[in-house]
Amino acid sequence: MKSKKLSEKILRSIKSKGFNNIILDPVLETKYILQRSGESFKKFLFSFYDLNGKELCLRPDLTISSVIRFIQNKKDYREKVFYSGEAFRKTYKKKDSIIKNQIGYEILGSKNKQKDDKEIIDTSLKILKNVDTKKSILKIGNVELFNLIIDKLDIPRRWKNRLKRYYWNENYFNELLKRLETNLDIDPIFVEVDKSRYKKMRKENQNKVIAGRTYKEVLDRFSMKVNDPRKSSTGKKNTNIIRQFLKIKCPLEKAPKILNSFFKKNRINIIVGKDFFPLSKNNNKNLKIEFSASNGREVEFYSSMIFSIDIKIKSKFKTFISGGRYDQLTTNLGFRKVSAVGAAVNMNLYD
Repeated sequence: MKSKKLSEKILRSIKSKGFNNIILDPVLETKYILQRSGESFKKFLFSFYDLNGKELCLRPDLTISSVIRFIQNKKDYREKVFYSGEAFRKTYKKKDSIIKNQIGYEILGSKNKQKDDKEIIDTSLKILKNVDTKKSILKIGNVELFNLIIDKLDIPRRWKNRLKRYYWNENYFNELLKRLETNLDIDPIFVEVDKSRYKKMRKENQNKVIAGRTYKEVLDRFSMKVNDPRKSSTGKKNTNIIRQFLKIKCPLEKAPKILNSFFKKNRINIIVGKDFFPLSKNNNKNLKIEFSASNGREVEFYSSMIFSIDIKIKSKFKTFISGGRYDQLTTNLGFRKVSAVGAAVNMNLYD
């Protein structure tokens, strides 16, 4: 009952900010999910076939449903929407298979990124007023800033793409940093072994598959490695820059000064101003606002601004609202590009 009343208050708060309520289809074509998440994600879907043989699934996420609706309705104007409902995905814990009462709100076809980012955060802060909490933290990060830094580093393009791609997979990302730091992959002994294998594989059938890739794909990657070698002298330096950046956490008003000092120290040609962050007036004395370089790394589809609002429940801080900008989501689903920013409320905290 408490959760239901809170949900009703939150929905009224969102509506008061000019968002329109929409009803989302509970069923999606499976291909859209696999297009973004890969075949390995299929095991988490509740999928089935219709009478025409088309594979469908129960929606595993409401944001994806909302974006697909916008595209399929062929809309090309700015639209502010909100929705609530259930999402479904298989987990190892039966009780977690249904995500109950998920609430989301978005600006689709976003034209003015800074204005719309700020509006989503302002709406989130209004939602926060419905919750009785003595302490809360608004954390803001930006994936675009990480990507800009990687582009400035003196490493081959394939390594830049690799670090960007696996930024969201923290464990594998850390393994990549170790390789970059130790130069293990460019050790002369290993390179000579690779060259020997390269010559043998050239004589084989190029369509033959090894570890999920054709011989041709493996050989093309090795050719890139040989033609665009990584300098062993810069591995440790670049790794240190990346690690130090991801550790940056400070009050938001101090972020431009601290970041610009970091860039200058490491001779990185980037300058950020206050307008880089979607600042909002903080009229809540119980709210702390900070910049966190590594905030939101667990959600893969964000493309620039990321934020979360954590609230203190008993003795622990838990994420109540999370969101950000996801301009690449529609292209990952196989559609035209649509700029979008949004957020979701974690109502599971009050079940």
